[in-house]
Amino acid sequence: MDEIEIDRELLIQTFVAEAHEVLEQMEQQIVALETNPDDGETLHSIFRGAHTLKGSSALVSFDAVRDLSHDLEDLLGKMRSKAIAVDRQVTTLLLRSVDVMRQSVEAAAAGQNGPSQSQIDLRAHLSAAKGALPEIQAQQRNAAASSAGQLALPSIMPMDPAVEPPADRPAAPAAAPWTAQTLRVDLARLDRMLNLAGEIAIARGRLTDMLERRTVPAEELLAAHRDADRLHFDLQELIMKARMVPIGPVFYQHRRTIRDLATACGKQVRLVIEGAEAEVDTAIIEHVRDPVTHMVRNAIDHGIEPPDVRQRQGKDPTGEIRLCAFHDAGSIVIEIQDDGAGLDRARILEEGVRHGLLTDAARANDEDVERLIFEPGLSTSGLVTEIWGRGVGMDVVRRNVEALRGSITLATARGLGTTVTIRLPLTLAIIQGLVVKAAQETYVLPLDSVVECVELRADEGGRRAATGILDLRGHPLPYLRLRELFHLPGQPPRRENVVVVRHGSSQAGIAVDTLHGDSQTVIKPLAKVFRGLPGISGSSIMGDGRVALILDVAGLLRETLRRVDVPAA
Repeated sequence: MDEIEIDRELLIQTFVAEAHEVLEQMEQQIVALETNPDDGETLHSIFRGAHTLKGSSALVSFDAVRDLSHDLEDLLGKMRSKAIAVDRQVTTLLLRSVDVMRQSVEAAAAGQNGPSQSQIDLRAHLSAAKGALPEIQAQQRNAAASSAGQLALPSIMPMDPAVEPPADRPAAPAAAPWTAQTLRVDLARLDRMLNLAGEIAIARGRLTDMLERRTVPAEELLAAHRDADRLHFDLQELIMKARMVPIGPVFYQHRRTIRDLATACGKQVRLVIEGAEAEVDTAIIEHVRDPVTHMVRNAIDHGIEPPDVRQRQGKDPTGEIRLCAFHDAGSIVIEIQDDGAGLDRARILEEGVRHGLLTDAARANDEDVERLIFEPGLSTSGLVTEIWGRGVGMDVVRRNVEALRGSITLATARGLGTTVTIRLPLTLAIIQGLVVKAAQETYVLPLDSVVECVELRADEGGRRAATGILDLRGHPLPYLRLRELFHLPGQPPRRENVVVVRHGSSQAGIAVDTLHGDSQTVIKPLAKVFRGLPGISGSSIMGDGRVALILDVAGLLRETLRRVDVPAA
């Protein structure tokens, strides 16, 4: 009996994962169909998706999902036969169907297999769109009401497919989200992993045999160890490649976001995607959706002008948002570009002064403007809605990006548009790091943030001062002592070193006791109790078994600049 239950659990997991994939494809195809209503192949593909969901939901006995898929399939069948024209009302209904189907899949996976109110309303809309009689819709409501012990009205009026159900209707209970993370791996890569695992087993056996004999020369032992090490490195690299997925699906999801928000704002916007094939670690993919979504929303709200305004300015009435991705020096770069009005520099500075974030707007430069944009609580939107205007978005975006050891920058030109650039590491699992020591503690600085290392002379700062200014080839460089930041015991050595780090356009120094060179570091997440500590982004286990903390360069740099600015202020 237990074995049967386990098999059903696995079957449901597989169904949920595949259903979400099918629904995501259908959503993108529906948005594309709205732009090109005569594209028969896209319509056929949407129909096949609904047919697949109907069959697979019946296989796992999710009756509510099956019935909803059947009604959707009927409507799509009439669209294929040209009995129903493809227009905005119909595509709106199709998109709403995808939304309700997602909720239905989650609810069914959580054990709620009866029809919900949203499902009943949607089926009524689908029936009305197909030209079905009101009696059929009444039967659906009566059946659902009977199962809930309630009495329904004998009939209902056909509803306009574009009209949402009344807001005072009771909402269906929210189902717990069904989480099942999966990753598709090419079979050839799996075969290569299996072969490497076999080669590693042989190399281990050879090394063990040589150690047990105790008469093998040290040179041969070292050569055997290097061979095994090479095989381990090859396997590690292959596993990392298996975790790499294209960023395209994240970009394509924004077709729906842009379509809905542009409609809500009364604007016309098209999406252009470049570099969809660029690959990144699957863990990065999970964290990049929210920042990109927020930037896209900002572009529609604050950037793209209404069609009549654009036309008066000699622009195309339809604005353009461009999502680009490409690899650069071991990182993935994501650019969100719009051809809108650009940022209102005067308004941003005015808000900065009003919030006490800036003292003199007349002396502010471009870096001040960029800094203000990412400050919490600052918003230039005059209207507060559920989507924007509360000033809680851009600072969260920055923190989320920097939590991934990334950076975010912004460039704008008045009347021409804005470009937001997000730079992230290709993987969160392994980094090349510079190992340093302060007191008896070991720390790791991400090597891609390190510019250079210089010696700190005794006459360039107090021996116990937490911060100072270093003369770096004629340019002042603020630095922060790691010892003082983390309150480490003991006196600093006579000779200290400063690691010059860069994040975005800012640069500062981190004073440490000793440098131990670069090393490939496997990142381990911090326990919950340690998360949120300033200056720390993770941990790693060193070769001697000691724990080394991975430093958060962005956080340290901001702390350095803040502390150095205090005396000057």
